[in-house]
Amino acid sequence: MKDNVTPLFDDPADAQTASEADGLAALESRVGRVHLRQRLGLEADYEERVFRFGTHFFHLENWYSVHALIRNSLRLVGLHGRGRRNARAVVLRENEVALEGLPAAFDGYRVLQISDPHLDMSEDITDAVIERVRGLEYDLCVMTGDYRARTFGPYQPTLAAMARVREHLRGTIAAVLGNHDTIRMVPGLEAMGIRVLLNESMALARDDAEIHLAGIDDAHYYRLDNFEKAAARIPSNAFSILLSHTPETYKHAGHAGFRLMLCGHTHGGQICLPGGLPVITDADCPRRYVRGPWRYHSLIGYTSTGSGSSIVDVRLNCPPEVTLHRLRAI
Repeated sequence: MKDNVTPLFDDPADAQTASEADGLAALESRVGRVHLRQRLGLEADYEERVFRFGTHFFHLENWYSVHALIRNSLRLVGLHGRGRRNARAVVLRENEVALEGLPAAFDGYRVLQISDPHLDMSEDITDAVIERVRGLEYDLCVMTGDYRARTFGPYQPTLAAMARVREHLRGTIAAVLGNHDTIRMVPGLEAMGIRVLLNESMALARDDAEIHLAGIDDAHYYRLDNFEKAAARIPSNAFSILLSHTPETYKHAGHAGFRLMLCGHTHGGQICLPGGLPVITDADCPRRYVRGPWRYHSLIGYTSTGSGSSIVDVRLNCPPEVTLHRLRAI
């Protein structure tokens, strides 16, 4: 007599390989059946263009005919070559942040943030990220999403490129998924030693003190962020940091009691007017939250401009970055 168990996949072909099925089954036991099925289902819906005339139709990243128009327009005004060179000149941005309630033991704690690398867009962009992070000194590395260039399709090239970057990172590495990423990547990322937080948290210890790091699933496209689950294991008076792919969750994060929020997604505009004024940010939040440091009530935040490029591999008046945050107790 067979057990009455509902299979994880409606069609066995949904799991591309046996190892992927095993990895997702293990992930299901961790994040829950509903979360995993929602993420897989929404990803499948997107690939079938279910959202073509829905809430996600007007995202530029989904208008592939526009990509060529942007490239040709930049060529026409003589900025395409410069923009491509800019996109490969990743800078190290340093951000010292004073935080009330940070345990004294964590004063000077260094957090390296890598966001939006879109690693499979081109090999030389991956090389540029590696060159920038090589040899840096830090206590924790966090990644805030969008490792893949497209929002659908094969993810194995992304994992291969991430493996190259991973060779030059050290210590504890934590990450969240972005709207370009598939949850199918999680087992592969975690096999490299990159802990992916899907509405989960982890404790960080230093000397005799402890703080907590939480991460939410993508809140921009898939809208599967769950603050209650992410904070469930964090003591009420503990100091906590949130990783979110997008700054759009700033209000929820602030009222949930997080003290520091690190995010990306916006690319700072990527193609900006002189002075760094973004033309488009693709984020439903005020522009003061789409680039660099910001504050919302007692929540301190930072939005990375990202180390990669989206749609087209160019940057204008908005350098790509990796960010080294130094935490200060006050």
